[in-house]
Amino acid sequence: MSIELEPPGESVVDRFLRYVRIDTQSREDQQTTPSTLTQWTLANLLAAELKQVGAREVSVSEHCMVYATVPSSVPNGERLPTVGFIAHVDTSPAVTGYGVTPVVHRNYQGGDITLPGDPTQVITVARHPVLADLIGDDIITTDGTTLLGSDDKAGVAAIMTLVDTLLRNPKVPHGRVRVAFTADEEIGTGIEKFDVPGFGADFAYTVDGSTLGEVSDETWSARLATVAFRGKSAHPGTAKGVMVNSMYAMADFLAHMPHDMLPETTEDRQGFVHPYAGTLDVEQSTVKVLLRDFDLSGLAAKEDAMRRLARETMARFPGVTSRIEVKENYKNMKEILSQHPHITQFALDAARLAGLTPYLKPIRGGTDGSRLTFRGLPCPNIFTGGHEFHSKLEFNSRRGLEKTTETLVHLVQLAAQSATP
Repeated sequence: MSIELEPPGESVVDRFLRYVRIDTQSREDQQTTPSTLTQWTLANLLAAELKQVGAREVSVSEHCMVYATVPSSVPNGERLPTVGFIAHVDTSPAVTGYGVTPVVHRNYQGGDITLPGDPTQVITVARHPVLADLIGDDIITTDGTTLLGSDDKAGVAAIMTLVDTLLRNPKVPHGRVRVAFTADEEIGTGIEKFDVPGFGADFAYTVDGSTLGEVSDETWSARLATVAFRGKSAHPGTAKGVMVNSMYAMADFLAHMPHDMLPETTEDRQGFVHPYAGTLDVEQSTVKVLLRDFDLSGLAAKEDAMRRLARETMARFPGVTSRIEVKENYKNMKEILSQHPHITQFALDAARLAGLTPYLKPIRGGTDGSRLTFRGLPCPNIFTGGHEFHSKLEFNSRRGLEKTTETLVHLVQLAAQSATP
């Protein structure tokens, strides 16, 4: 663990600053993976860079999944577990990722940070107490007109730097390491195209978290409810007694959403219902509602609440009919990871060796690891040092990126040690 390392050919910060400039937003309701052609740009670049630094078995699948191998550095390495690391190349559709201009605020000395491209965008100390821990650090933001893309290009940069570091330092003892970069994580569809058997890892980690030291072995259980109200269209000039406008029913449905069950009024382990997108028309109006809870019983209760609310709405609007379709997105990975506590413990111990104070925190969200865990690849989530994902106030820091990478270097060694007689 105390081996003096030759530095990577490029710093994790420089990699990160290059990657975030590439627009890779995903897009919902597309029939292809990836959902946007721009994701290929970063995927192909990463494959080329992996080959350049000496990674083996580099490939890009037809669905924009990048895979590569770092061979074991020890004799008889096949007896060691194969550890995987995964990050996603796409960024959220919620905020534009086109024309990202990263700004490095060097040697931060405290105070609010006003973003230069839009002075109304301010990262305040009051709202972000973590800034107190970043005194003297180099904080990386956007100019305030786009998201940054730290979710998850910070994870991408850390994994790429891990690969480069291991290949430049063959004396670091580790087993076979597999890395992957996935498409369409933000819209929850890309991971369906991930080749778990071909990846061939015994366990893996998504490097897709937030605050330094934060390790997660628990996510939401998640469902998507699509609620539709159907009315009857008619020419407005002759609509009396004929037209039934579904938009009024939808407005009523949304107005009666349980206030104490919304994302903006819940925290910690409280689940929520979140209407986030929809269409309005006289004939039919629809809304998509995210259902989230850490417990399946709580998730079922939220689904029941939406069905009951739809029935009550329909009763208040004669002539309107309703339909609800519910699809399971993913389940709480704690159900599986609780059976493999050593996998999460490796991450906690690695963070400690990197000089951090690690802790467990459930994710009020999901990762690719949620589904992978239920497909036979146990997959906790590791921090990246980023904050305020999916917003123009998103930020990370030099220390955040460097400590994430250092943690990964320690982790592969711990996994190798665990299997050493």
